Amino acid sequence: MGLKMQRYHSVAVKSNEQLGTKRGYTFIQANRAWLPKFLIFWIMLIAVFSNFVYRKMDAANKERREEVLVSMCDQRARMLQDQFSASVNHVHALAILVSTFHYFKNPSAIDQETFAEYTARTAFERPLLSGVAYAQRVTNSERKRFEKQHGWTIKTMEREASPIRDEYAPVIFSQETVSYIESLDMMSGEEDRENILRARATGKAVLTSPFRLLGSHHLGVVLTFPVYKSKLPPNPTMAQRIEASAGFLGGAFDVESLVENLLGQLAGNQAILVNVYDITNSSDPLIMYGRQYQEGDMSLLHESKLDFGDPFRKHQMICRYHQKEPTSWTSLTTAFLFFVIGLLVGYILYGAAIHIVKVEDDFHEMQELKVRAEAADVAKSQFLATVSHEIRTPMNGILGMLALLLDTELSSTQRDYAQTAQACGKALITLINEVLDRAKIEAGKLELEAVPFNLRSILDDVLSLFSEKSRHKGLELAVSVSDKVPEMVIGDPGRFRQIITNLVGNSVKFTEQGHIFVQVYLAENTKALMDAKGETCLNGGSDEGLVSNGGCQFRTLSGFQAADDQNCWDRFKHLIFDEELQSDASNVTAVTSEASEKVTLMVSVEDTGIGIPLRAQGRVFTPFMQADSSTSRTYGGTGIGLSISKCLVELMGGQIKFKSRPQIGSTFSFTANFGRCKKHPLSDLKKSNSDDLPTVFRGLKAIVVDGRPVRATVTKYHLKRLGILVEVASSIKMAVAVSGKNGSLTSGKGNPTDLILVEKDSWVSEDDAGLNLRLLDWKPNGHTLKMPKIVLLATNISSAEFDKAKAAGFADTVIMKPLRASMVAACLQQVLGLGKKRHQGKDMLNGPSFLQSLLCGKKILVVDDNRVNRRVAAGALKKFGADVECAESGKAALQLLQLPHNFDACFMDIQMPEMDGFEATRRIRQVESKANEQMNGGCCPEGAATKSEWHLPILAMTADVIHATYDECLKCGMDGYVSKPFEEENLYQAVAKFFKSKPVTDL
Repeated sequence: MGLKMQRYHSVAVKSNEQLGTKRGYTFIQANRAWLPKFLIFWIMLIAVFSNFVYRKMDAANKERREEVLVSMCDQRARMLQDQFSASVNHVHALAILVSTFHYFKNPSAIDQETFAEYTARTAFERPLLSGVAYAQRVTNSERKRFEKQHGWTIKTMEREASPIRDEYAPVIFSQETVSYIESLDMMSGEEDRENILRARATGKAVLTSPFRLLGSHHLGVVLTFPVYKSKLPPNPTMAQRIEASAGFLGGAFDVESLVENLLGQLAGNQAILVNVYDITNSSDPLIMYGRQYQEGDMSLLHESKLDFGDPFRKHQMICRYHQKEPTSWTSLTTAFLFFVIGLLVGYILYGAAIHIVKVEDDFHEMQELKVRAEAADVAKSQFLATVSHEIRTPMNGILGMLALLLDTELSSTQRDYAQTAQACGKALITLINEVLDRAKIEAGKLELEAVPFNLRSILDDVLSLFSEKSRHKGLELAVSVSDKVPEMVIGDPGRFRQIITNLVGNSVKFTEQGHIFVQVYLAENTKALMDAKGETCLNGGSDEGLVSNGGCQFRTLSGFQAADDQNCWDRFKHLIFDEELQSDASNVTAVTSEASEKVTLMVSVEDTGIGIPLRAQGRVFTPFMQADSSTSRTYGGTGIGLSISKCLVELMGGQIKFKSRPQIGSTFSFTANFGRCKKHPLSDLKKSNSDDLPTVFRGLKAIVVDGRPVRATVTKYHLKRLGILVEVASSIKMAVAVSGKNGSLTSGKGNPTDLILVEKDSWVSEDDAGLNLRLLDWKPNGHTLKMPKIVLLATNISSAEFDKAKAAGFADTVIMKPLRASMVAACLQQVLGLGKKRHQGKDMLNGPSFLQSLLCGKKILVVDDNRVNRRVAAGALKKFGADVECAESGKAALQLLQLPHNFDACFMDIQMPEMDGFEATRRIRQVESKANEQMNGGCCPEGAATKSEWHLPILAMTADVIHATYDECLKCGMDGYVSKPFEEENLYQAVAKFFKSKPVTDL
């Protein structure tokens, strides 16, 4: 393998040498370095200018945006300040009202009821206040009298009795909305006390810090005004104000509602975000309106001062845009337009100078790509050839040894096993070829063979591949071919086998119970039958002697429902019976049928598996695609089989389609065109060993016992291939009656039944359970009949069931399914004790006897570096009487073939170390050419006097399916080509050109 990889290295070196060859440059190409530099400089200049334009326009936009924000923020700050001032004035007026009518009037004109009614009626003037209340100043000495007068105790904010202190400020008048604060001491809170004392000292409105209002939970502040019990002088002192203070009027402001109402009155209130802060403590500002966390465009904001009338408290409004600054498309578009225009100008100038250079560069690049593509293609082909050769070489040993094994004395079971192993090996070779042919399919270079082959034999071989797995699963695996289908057709047997193997393999893979049924008919017969629409199937009738297991939709091979209802028993029955009715007329029309050069077959593969999901049915024929991602993990496979099958069917001039129902099954059907094969002795080139059927069964009579008509018809099909006359019965008792009827014809001189084949399901059914076959009446009408051989048919059988069957009278041999003609013949030979007798006229003109007449006594040199391959080739040639000598290399072959020599032919392997077959052949031809020239000149080598001219027939012998073509063999001087392993028809075609046959009797 390592030596053969050298050719990849040589291909890579050659490619690199071609790519590394110095290219010729023109003057423009050699001096074009300044062109890209100029273009880059021009692009950079245009980019800088475009960036300058963009920044100027964007700065102007930002300036306008900032101006708008300042204007909007100042406007809102002024309006908020004005509305707050108006509310403050209303509270101040209410304080003056209380002072005038409560203290300046004697007796007082205001009480709680009057205050509550008045404040309720004038609440519209104070929409931003949640409520107002009046707290009277009470000293500690006045407390008892005050509490006795009002009938309640002064309480703290926690609604507990107020402790003793210098003075109190209990609420005596309150608006209904805040009536719950009556009797509460406003000076019990530390902050409230400071505000009240500050209001009394300054005589002005005092604001608290923001807090959550009790009713609305909005942020708000409390406004406090002093109420005087006497008139003050024009410029009162602080002591005079304190002395004249009689109480305090307070109002709670809902700042959030105030700002919300303000913003709601303004257009564009959604454009900016507004936050109001109490910045009395600059290190810890308190938010009065807005969200605690910052949002919006933080890159641009504006601060506006607020004056709410309290010089001690400082407030501020901060505004910013809700959204970040949008992209300035005008600036961007203008700058981009400048850049594009400049770039186009530069590119036009650059393109005019570089056009010739670019054309030449493209030309050189195309040359490089071409060289690389050719090198990659050669490397790929060599790699595939080598890998294929290395895989096929051990397979050659396996298949060759199996072929030699089949030529020894084997029992029928051993022969069947060996033939199955041989068929599996050939299928593996075919699978390797599929991988190689996939590339040919994609390239449209795949060509089909046109050789005669036996279609029924191909189907039997395919069934043998899957027999073990179907038995393990308990599946009914069967094939039925219409009698109208010719025995031999002209086409490509390998590709036909490949299609059937793919379809049956998929069915076995995805089916766990039920059956897989392969049917082959003439396409014109199936089309005519489909036009009838299955009328009998709808009527649900049954024939005499046939037992229906249910409705027509279950009259299938296994009794399970199939996906295609048209494949019911009634359709199958009409097709079979129609063929039998037309069997007599077929002899009259035989000449017309033979004259037709083309036959179109319809092949269907039906299963009762899991079916294909509806969503996946559209991609069934897509390469490397499966129903879902779990399919490959559960069942395996690559998803390439159906795509290859579709391509092959189309190459055969047909179409493939399917019908699938989930959890019921699938039915794939396709048509294919084949040529009719004219019957002559040399035609049967592609028959396999399984089609070499014995003729000793012709004329025998048999009865098939099966309650399922489709399955019984399949069994009848295989027995008819052996020449056996078959009748069908639905039970063993009915079979005995039919046997007695046949044996009593013409006064006891009729032909009795030789065989009764009983389906296992029918034997274990309720009617025949425990039936002893030896106790049945085999003497109808007083005539003693010889008891026929009774054979059991089974898909699988246990040891207990086998012993029970023997005790009931069945033969020792059980015919295991799937049924194949060769296997049935082998089993019946054991049952009847006939032995295997070959028909003397069966061997073809190019069969073993003719190969023996060609090769007997010939001295042949086999050259191969593989010891197993040498043994296989030598064994295959010695089987036909040849004297074989082996050489392990091309050099050893040259030594043995030094003139003069006595070899009659040479089989030369192609791929060998040191010297391959091609080189060895060239040197042999050179030696022969020199010898022939000397002979023609009158000088003859010693020992070569009897030779008129030296030319040893050399046949190529290799497993390389890509490079070992006939043309390459002829080019180096070879005379032909034989693929490994040897097959009789290929070997005969190769050696018949050089050797004359002798009569077989002379050998």
